[in-house]
Amino acid sequence: MPSFIDRVVLHVAGGDGGNGCTSVHREKFKPLAGPDGGDGGHGGDVVLEVDPRVTTLLSYHRSPHRQAGNGTPGMGDWRRGTDGADLVLPVPEGTVVKDVDGTVLADLVGPGARFVVARGGTGGRGNFSLASARRKAPGFHLLGLPGQRHDVTLELKTIADVALVGYPSAGKSSLIASMSAARPKIADYPFTTLVPHLGVVEAGEVRYTIADVPGLIPGASQGKGLGLEFLRHIERCAVIVHVLDCATLEPGRDPVSDMESIEAELAAYAQRLGDQETDPSLTGRPPLMERPRIVALAKVDVPEAAELADFVTEELVARGLTVLPVSAVARTGLKELSFALAELVEAARRGGPASLPGSQAGAQRPVIRPAAVGSRREPAVATVRLVNHPVEGRVYEVRGDKPERWVLQTDFANDEAVGYLADRLAAAGVEDELVRAGARAGDTVLIGEVDGGVLFTWEPTMTSGAELLGARGSDLRLEDRHRRTNAERRARYHEMMDGKEAARAELRQEAAEGIWTDPTAWEDEEGTS
Repeated sequence: MPSFIDRVVLHVAGGDGGNGCTSVHREKFKPLAGPDGGDGGHGGDVVLEVDPRVTTLLSYHRSPHRQAGNGTPGMGDWRRGTDGADLVLPVPEGTVVKDVDGTVLADLVGPGARFVVARGGTGGRGNFSLASARRKAPGFHLLGLPGQRHDVTLELKTIADVALVGYPSAGKSSLIASMSAARPKIADYPFTTLVPHLGVVEAGEVRYTIADVPGLIPGASQGKGLGLEFLRHIERCAVIVHVLDCATLEPGRDPVSDMESIEAELAAYAQRLGDQETDPSLTGRPPLMERPRIVALAKVDVPEAAELADFVTEELVARGLTVLPVSAVARTGLKELSFALAELVEAARRGGPASLPGSQAGAQRPVIRPAAVGSRREPAVATVRLVNHPVEGRVYEVRGDKPERWVLQTDFANDEAVGYLADRLAAAGVEDELVRAGARAGDTVLIGEVDGGVLFTWEPTMTSGAELLGARGSDLRLEDRHRRTNAERRARYHEMMDGKEAARAELRQEAAEGIWTDPTAWEDEEGTS
């Protein structure tokens, strides 16, 4: 099982929002006291946060599917649902977040840096929050929105001031072990180093980090060896150190040709990077091929290697490079190398992002110029076009953030909720856009994408004439808010008593005239007969 993972595909999902509640408040002597359904809770967010204690993406390699908590539904008595818990995923410093197209979404640098990779859905509104002066008794609620779902790629790019590059078994691991407290695996066979190693070096008052990158071979930028997999770890370094093996016995190799091969691979890899990784105004660093270099001629404790180092030093210096012979075994030249690297690192830190031309840190503040009065025009809420549906044939497709969100919030099992959706679409001008597109009553309309959208037969909203049963969302039982006075109650009581006495008098008169008789007399007559 791998123990170091620096690239994973993460499937994240924000929490779903809870549905609203439809409820009517009831009290003693007040069975219909108005709506009291609460809103649903919001779904939790999925957040990436830099944690200095995390050094690898191994946990996400084993469990790539992560989801935040869902919001709970609203309840009666104005009780709101509970929000879902946020899911905070710790990542190492230097993690780059990319979407499926390779676009960089975030570059997490610095302890505590956070990025919301998937937002939770909004909770649905209850019928209490949907009530208004014109809609006093809504008998429906809105559904909670689903959380965002994304597939993102996490790439770990080691943040180090100095990167050691060279052929396999060139002495990079021995060098970092001698200069710092890092303890990488050291052996006499190629590709001993399988993962990058970090070490901290102190040279006087300067403290910097140094990274040991797995060995590079010709063709590393095309995927040969381990180079392509770990070349990303040198993108952020300020100084590149070429560790050249002067004691190699392989035919056709020498320090100069080794450095030229490594430089060719670095140049090929730099061409593969996009503008987001190479543009100084975005990264705050000079391009990869323009960063300072130091050549470390390794293994000079071997007599033949020392002679070869003296032979090639003049040629490398002529190219404008700083050349230092070093030996990790004899600890030769390590102090000179550490102080030379410290000087270059300090120069790079002084010339940080703020000093680069066009960088974001040194850029001028943006100037916001509002539109002139009278020339403002609200953009259309939705766009309508005629498309071919695989099942329904030619349909009118409605696309827009608001209409698609309103459809997700609608409970289509509730006729009043469907009517509320129709009102919202009409008020937003969607029906006007359908008329402009040539739609007529009875045509099929699709809101959303072809796969997963909502199809319905369009019937234009009728605005003439009043509804016989009252406006949508109203209850005639709640319309009468008049409270009778004592005089009105007394008058009503006397009116009822007078009506009862008039009815009794009429019955007595009908009985005297013989129009009807007492039924008990009929039972006596039947019994005697």
